[in-house]
Amino acid sequence: MPERHSVIPKVGMVLAAGKGLRMRPITDRLPKPLIKVGDRSMLDHALDRLQDAGVETAVVNVHHLGHLIVQHLRSRLLPRILISREDGELLETGGGVKKALPLLGEAPFFVANGDVLWLDGYRPALHRLAEAWDGARMDALLMLHSTVDAYGYDGVGDFQLDPEGRIARRAEGEVSPYLYTGVQILHPRLFQGAPEGPFSLNLLYDRAIAAGRLFGMQHDGEWFHIGTPDGLAEAETYLRDRYPGRERRST
Repeated sequence: MPERHSVIPKVGMVLAAGKGLRMRPITDRLPKPLIKVGDRSMLDHALDRLQDAGVETAVVNVHHLGHLIVQHLRSRLLPRILISREDGELLETGGGVKKALPLLGEAPFFVANGDVLWLDGYRPALHRLAEAWDGARMDALLMLHSTVDAYGYDGVGDFQLDPEGRIARRAEGEVSPYLYTGVQILHPRLFQGAPEGPFSLNLLYDRAIAAGRLFGMQHDGEWFHIGTPDGLAEAETYLRDRYPGRERRST
């Protein structure tokens, strides 16, 4: 097998258009990605990670209270921010990325949900993700986390992994060992033949699974599910008690 040389994507996207219904009433007046964990918003946590990985341009899609996100990002210098506006109907994850493809370019790119929080393990997670990327075999590479070790998560997981890292869906009625963290590398070809309008990235994941081109990498740091006010409180308590000052930084 020829030697692969990892290239860290220079472009990323943060999905920030959702309504955050489970975080109401907070999200009646504040978009969920702008909710702070510690002294920084979840959106800035994601952008900080992209910046640290060497991403030069980040696309942020906006819909619910999008003007507040645009206003918030005006003071941010790095990475360079491009806004993808969803002014009509909410396009969901797949439709949102597809709409932003002209801004994302033709090379593989990072995508991170704007309402998740992860802490790196021994090495930066995005560097590990880029090193695991193999464009000859993959259309998408998802960062996964142990289902039983996730903070604020009480679900049954999402995926199985085979020895080569290929992903399979969780069997109905079973608990799977891995959940999807909301962080990934995608290739634009994943969107060939994708529908117009709103659709979930799960549609494209299933196509890639059928073609043997959806892969996963296990995250070795902490990951927090911040879907409810209780999850937010748990994440804040953890950071305050275990990593005082770790999340402080300037843009």
